[in-house]
Amino acid sequence: MHELSLLEGLVQSLEAEARDRGFSRIRRIRLEVGRLSSVEVEALRFAFEPATEGTLAEGAELEILEVPAKGTCRDCGAEVEVEARFDFCPACGTGFVAVTGGTELRVKDLDVE
Repeated sequence: MHELSLLEGLVQSLEAEARDRGFSRIRRIRLEVGRLSSVEVEALRFAFEPATEGTLAEGAELEILEVPAKGTCRDCGAEVEVEARFDFCPACGTGFVAVTGGTELRVKDLDVE
């Protein structure tokens, strides 16, 4: 499960940020997770408690904001939502949709003390 490793890396980054900015506890973390990010949201939720145990994020609330995948059709130019990479365009039914969003995994914001 690579979600545990992702969260452990995130917590290490947040602890470094806490030293730089002077906060001592994280109460809430809001993450944006793109539909095409290759991250399983439920696995992220499951791994959150073990990844934060003994850290400044222990006991924090995890809020996950799922981001839809978007793209631009190379044939008709339509801006569309897609379910998977290499989907056909739902507007014209042909072509190749270049993904423009939905691959992210990032911290949207934190609630800290």
